[in-house]
Amino acid sequence: MRETDVNTGLLIGGKRVEGAEGERIAVLNPATGEPITDIAAGTPKDASRAVDAAAAAQRGWAETAPRVRSEILRAAWQTMVDHTEELAGLIVSEHGKPLADAKGEVAYAAEFFRWNAEETVRIAGSLGTSPSGDKRIIVHHPPMGVVVMVTPWNFPAAMITRKLAPALGAGNAVVIKPPRETPLTALRIGELLEDVGLPPGLVNIVATSGSGAWFDAAVDNAHTRMVSFTGSTEVGRVLLRRCADRVLKTVMELGGNAPFIVFNDADLPSAVEGAMVAKMRHSAETCTAANRFYAESGIAPEFTAALAEAMGAVKVGDGFDESVTCGPMINARAIEDIDGLVRGAVAAGADAVIGGAPVEGPGFFYQPTVLAQVDHGSPIAREEIFGPVAPIIPFDDADAMIDQANDTEMGLTGYVYTQDLARGLRVSERIHAGMIGLNRGAVSDPAAPFGGMKQSGLGREGAGEGIYEFCETQYIATNW
Repeated sequence: MRETDVNTGLLIGGKRVEGAEGERIAVLNPATGEPITDIAAGTPKDASRAVDAAAAAQRGWAETAPRVRSEILRAAWQTMVDHTEELAGLIVSEHGKPLADAKGEVAYAAEFFRWNAEETVRIAGSLGTSPSGDKRIIVHHPPMGVVVMVTPWNFPAAMITRKLAPALGAGNAVVIKPPRETPLTALRIGELLEDVGLPPGLVNIVATSGSGAWFDAAVDNAHTRMVSFTGSTEVGRVLLRRCADRVLKTVMELGGNAPFIVFNDADLPSAVEGAMVAKMRHSAETCTAANRFYAESGIAPEFTAALAEAMGAVKVGDGFDESVTCGPMINARAIEDIDGLVRGAVAAGADAVIGGAPVEGPGFFYQPTVLAQVDHGSPIAREEIFGPVAPIIPFDDADAMIDQANDTEMGLTGYVYTQDLARGLRVSERIHAGMIGLNRGAVSDPAAPFGGMKQSGLGREGAGEGIYEFCETQYIATNW
């Protein structure tokens, strides 16, 4: 489908409207730097109107039978699968990731609807008798009400459905602020939900060019009861402070700084293959991406050479070219940030085995890069790179290495490669991260709890836990 086929208005109360001030936001193709189209920009007034519309629709939805809600979610899964090609095309156009990765994202995003269709009919309660015998204890889990969702640009489909599906399954209504960089996929998903019969007003999509004022208006609306955010830890801290003013429930999936640990006994081809998945899928712009590579000294030279060879085989270019395996970064600022970290590491003594510089435009591309002999204390090992750069840190002392791996405020993901399963499990348990890939380079799955420790987030998305994040717990005392 052509990008302009998407209705680019705000979605409020089941209607497509312009923003209160008539502003439009240009959406760029990062492979060319040129505009694709423009979309309506919402104001704080529009954000509050959307919350009101969600509140008006939510009560009837909460009273709808779980099976009915479940069947609509399952239909949403099917329609996303049926529209894989067009959704993937939108993702490539506005984000730039390779087409194969975009199709994989659509499949992953759709699966949250199917998984939560099954969870919707299994939200459990309990009945018990108090120890004193004077009352019965009834516990159930009603929906939160209106949930405000703020999603990032790196997964235009999946970061919406991972929140949206359990929220709807639990009986909530939502207001979504999609990223201004990649809003078209969100708007198209809204259209598909209308097509499968989701009642109007339950999903409201309001993009904006003024995030701070938009968020203030949304959280200050009395109907808002919860905020779900995926993005940087820096922004997450700001939003948490703001949510505290109204004591709103929050689920936060924040930044990462994942260690990728390779022991001497690791299967080298498997470790390199896993490293390429953990580092380079979706053009290396993922919060779960391997950020620091700790290679034991006995295998470090071979691992470095093999990883550099694999990175050298990566084809950089427009994601619509099916031979491309790394697309553009999201914008010019991303290139500046990545290159600043690389130049800083090289100036401090790291060796650029391959790559190490931006690719000349048009578009926003960076060379796949491997840096050897990186110091653990350098900025590139302490900041989230969000680009195709693999800094390798050799180690001899496993205990000291684990201390270094944990020497960060982030704790989203970690990766461990060893053929000694007992050691792998021991090390995995010592890594302060919410998710560990043991001898594998990908961990995400709708059936698994996604989330981090420390400043990488609060709460979990996916698995059985995910839908309960969007529920209250109510206790009723009675006797009969």
